[in-house]
Amino acid sequence: MPKNIRVVAAALIVGVALLAGCAGPDADGNDDRPVVLTTFTVLADIAQNVAGDHLRVESITKPGAEIHGYEPTPGDIRKATDADLIIDNGLNLEVWFAQFVEAFDAPHVVASEGIKVIDITEDAYAGKPNPHAWMSPANVQRYVDNMVTAFSDLDPAHADDFAANAEAYKTELQQVQDDLSASLAALPKNERALVTCEGAFSYLARDAGLTETYIWAVNAEQQATPRQIAAVIEFVRDNDVPAVFCESTVSDRAMRQVVEATDATFGGTLYVDSLSTADGPVPTYLDLIRHDADTIIAGLTGLSEDDGSRS
Repeated sequence: MPKNIRVVAAALIVGVALLAGCAGPDADGNDDRPVVLTTFTVLADIAQNVAGDHLRVESITKPGAEIHGYEPTPGDIRKATDADLIIDNGLNLEVWFAQFVEAFDAPHVVASEGIKVIDITEDAYAGKPNPHAWMSPANVQRYVDNMVTAFSDLDPAHADDFAANAEAYKTELQQVQDDLSASLAALPKNERALVTCEGAFSYLARDAGLTETYIWAVNAEQQATPRQIAAVIEFVRDNDVPAVFCESTVSDRAMRQVVEATDATFGGTLYVDSLSTADGPVPTYLDLIRHDADTIIAGLTGLSEDDGSRS
């Protein structure tokens, strides 16, 4: 995180003031909708489902970006000067965000406020909250409620629309949750294990009744030690785990070592921190969570095929 971000921000504020409202122009080239800025693409998509056409929703990070170690750019700062509301995930996910948001006057909302937090129990992050709360569709329903409140304060004239959009979206979220739980219900105990590179699935595993094991707690794959890999290999062998997985934003090399040392297959690539572009596999949050649920179900029930590795 650059130490001089507030100096840079102050210098840019005057220079970009005339650019405010340039997205989504009307016939005269103006867009006077309130601007909601989120820290990453997953939050932006959730927010857009609640906002409908009444708010202009943007993400600081782009599709495919790794959120944990992100560093804001001058372009991000220009976006923030236009924002009427800034939303972050919280739970120590965006370590760069506190200094970033201090430079601006826009109200700030923490999307995860009020969820039941799962603490990390291993590695250097032990005792800290697992930040990946959006990987539970049940938790995202709370995110949605928090956004409805914030959007209604920002734009009271459309409060009823925000509430209606939210209820429709929450119905879709609950259906994904119900489908995942039902599909995994018949699995034997040893197959009810979710083994991944990062510990990003604690909330999803809790909701689906799965035991979670991972190589590292929070994305930092350079810290994948032989000891960590050996511990996962031992777990997979001892429990006859049928398939293991890895996330899209990191290399799966470490998990490939687990596959080579056990009878498990590589069940596929999961998405967590970022959506894809519009023509990619997970352009929306519902696409992301459905993809992950389907991939996990196929892997654990023996229906998936190895999808190749990333370098």
